Amino acid sequence: MALHLPVSAQQTPQQAANIQPTRTSQSQITHSQDARLARDWGLRDDEFARYRELMEGPIGVYSPNLDPLSALGIEARSDEERQRYAELQVQVEARRVEKLLAYQRAYDEAWLRLNPGMQRVNLPDDKPGAATNTSPLRSSGRTAVFVKDGCVACGQLVQRLQSSGAEFDLYMVGSRQDDTRIRYWAKRANIDPARVRSGSITLNHDGGRWLSLGLPGDLPAVVHEVQGQWQRQP
Repeated sequence: MALHLPVSAQQTPQQAANIQPTRTSQSQITHSQDARLARDWGLRDDEFARYRELMEGPIGVYSPNLDPLSALGIEARSDEERQRYAELQVQVEARRVEKLLAYQRAYDEAWLRLNPGMQRVNLPDDKPGAATNTSPLRSSGRTAVFVKDGCVACGQLVQRLQSSGAEFDLYMVGSRQDDTRIRYWAKRANIDPARVRSGSITLNHDGGRWLSLGLPGDLPAVVHEVQGQWQRQP
């Protein structure tokens, strides 16, 4: 029995040869991605294009992971541009911290529900005692110390504080809520497990606290509350 194809399917070899698959060029894909990224950062397409150009120059060599707002702000061509990018960055950081803290609250609730009574950070000797307090920074009369991984000065500072007998709450910035990272950092910094078990030193995920304080300067940072205001110790 003969098979009768629909008219649209009855094509001559010449017609079939003229059919070309639709392809999206790499430049179209890149342009679409850049347009989306520009919107994410609150930038115009031409501003994001300038960011791409800047990152191909010296600033991209010295700081290859620099975000668009920082790069454009550093290389601003006028005070107005610099102010615009500074304000945009403040808005972006505020939204990021808000989302981070919202997720941290959800994480805390999930942990308490799924692992009631279990400590989230233990020091390398496998003995509990380093509770990860993730509530907003509150006054306790104690020193708060902010550190980050890969920071030699951070370890040296913590050692000096520990040797002096000071009590302090340590907050690790960029820990990504990874308890293992804090445990290893504490081991490398030679933090005394007995001090942690006694509570004279606590180990905590930063959870956006450092950004929320809005204090200038890089890490490490030692801060105290003075008359209701958190201030960085010189």
